[in-house]
Amino acid sequence: MNSTDSSVSFEEADTRDAEMHSAIDEWIDDLVAAVDEARASQQFQEWLDVQQRFHDYSYRNTLLIKQQCPEATKVAGYRTWQEEFDRHVKEGESAIWIWAPIITTRCPECENAPSYHEQIDCEYDETPPEEWSNGLVGFTPASVFDITQTEGQPLPELETEATGSAGDLVGRLVDIADAVGVSIRVVSDAAWSHGNADGVCKWPDGQDEQPVVEVRDRPERAAVAGTLVHEYAHALLHSGELDEAERAKREVEAEAVAYIVGRHCGLDMSGSALYLAAWDTECADAIRDRLQRISRTAADLIGFLEG
Repeated sequence: MNSTDSSVSFEEADTRDAEMHSAIDEWIDDLVAAVDEARASQQFQEWLDVQQRFHDYSYRNTLLIKQQCPEATKVAGYRTWQEEFDRHVKEGESAIWIWAPIITTRCPECENAPSYHEQIDCEYDETPPEEWSNGLVGFTPASVFDITQTEGQPLPELETEATGSAGDLVGRLVDIADAVGVSIRVVSDAAWSHGNADGVCKWPDGQDEQPVVEVRDRPERAAVAGTLVHEYAHALLHSGELDEAERAKREVEAEAVAYIVGRHCGLDMSGSALYLAAWDTECADAIRDRLQRISRTAADLIGFLEG
């Protein structure tokens, strides 16, 4: 049995594209149907676990990886493993299929490749196709393999788990406040004025002012770090939204971001409140939008920390 044995595979080339789209749609539809059940929260957390390992991947690709090889930790194409890492895909391994961007010259008006630009009769003619710049025109199925499906030279960066201390992480999170676009205040427990809350994100009356994040200082530095990420997520995602009816939905989004970033930084996030019942009125398109927002926001915060 190879490492990609699972209930989902896309081995037939002529149906692969449609099946990949369908697999994502079916997972989201199942999540919507079971959103008020414990298994939905478990499925959601399983996706978050994959997303934190592939934080620079889109939610669509991490869903595909989750369904084909949920234990994957590092994936690359067949040639990339050979040429960049001196590793070789073991005989008999099945590919993990994800979406890869198609980058080519594209029309400045319709943003399509020259051939499709002609098919749709786009009237743009200010510059000839040979002068067009490159850009994204679509996505195509691409095969990758997890490191466990390969053999060869070891990857030194995977030999140890370099996560840093939680105390150091608090300082690093404070340092990226300007990049996030917030003002940050770490308030002593004695001076804390927000009751049982461990953190708050407030928007001043002036629309041009930055949101203000306040967190309650306490000895558990990992808890302070998790709270900071949670409130940063509110600042990036919710832009002063104050509708009380949506509050629980916003909390799930912010906590999901905190879970991804915290796990990526080596924190124990087992206490995260990831109960999807708050999304019980959401449709599939709304869930897609939330997954995309979560993955992008987590990727942004990890990028700020690592940049």
